[in-house]
Amino acid sequence: MTKYHSEHTWVRVENDTAFVGITVHAQDTLGDIVFVELAEIGKAYEQTSVAGVVESVKAAADVHMPVSATVIAVNEELRADPSLANSDPEGAGWFYQVTLSNPAELDGLMDASAYQSFSG
Repeated sequence: MTKYHSEHTWVRVENDTAFVGITVHAQDTLGDIVFVELAEIGKAYEQTSVAGVVESVKAAADVHMPVSATVIAVNEELRADPSLANSDPEGAGWFYQVTLSNPAELDGLMDASAYQSFSG
């Protein structure tokens, strides 16, 4: 199950953990991504708090955590090749693997069709 936050991030829950990244819309808006600053492993983040930065040839943008969670892994392949956030933002271009602090927050996020309507 993938859910979407209004800050253009997504969270996909798989068993007891979840993956977080930026949406297709976010990477379309940013353009060619050239650098990512990833969250600190072991750090807890509240929902909507800034957990990283993504820089493109056009702009820099904060990456907001879509749910309250603790980071248990970061995508080192993304750090080495930031263009993965462009070529596969909701797959190989994931940013963080997390454990959810408050799974009920998922209920307040958008499903794919609601996010599509939101992001236009």
